[in-house]
Amino acid sequence: VHLVESGGGLVQAGGSLRLSCAASGRIFSLNSMGWYRQAPGKQRELVARITPGGSTNYADSVQGRFTISRTNAKNTVYLQMNSLKHEDAAVYYCNLWPAVEVWGQGTLVTVSS
Repeated sequence: VHLVESGGGLVQAGGSLRLSCAASGRIFSLNSMGWYRQAPGKQRELVARITPGGSTNYADSVQGRFTISRTNAKNTVYLQMNSLKHEDAAVYYCNLWPAVEVWGQGTLVTVSS
């Protein structure tokens, strides 16, 4: 599996970003996918996940603000992030769920005042 995340950047608190993750491999449509994040000095955590059929689950900290979606035909998973907070600042990664030990480079989200 090869994963390439994009869409991060600098955004003001309260703003929005949409992250994308392109995954290689024919197994994409058969697997649950997740978005994870790692802030400085903290462990990587699961933010949201989506099943092959589109069922979703979110961490409490992002529930109601983030939306995960996927387009199986494009082997792509998205994370729409609204009402961003300072504590959302992190490097965001996508991976299968449960995660496998193959990580992309991630995409950095910075939230300013």
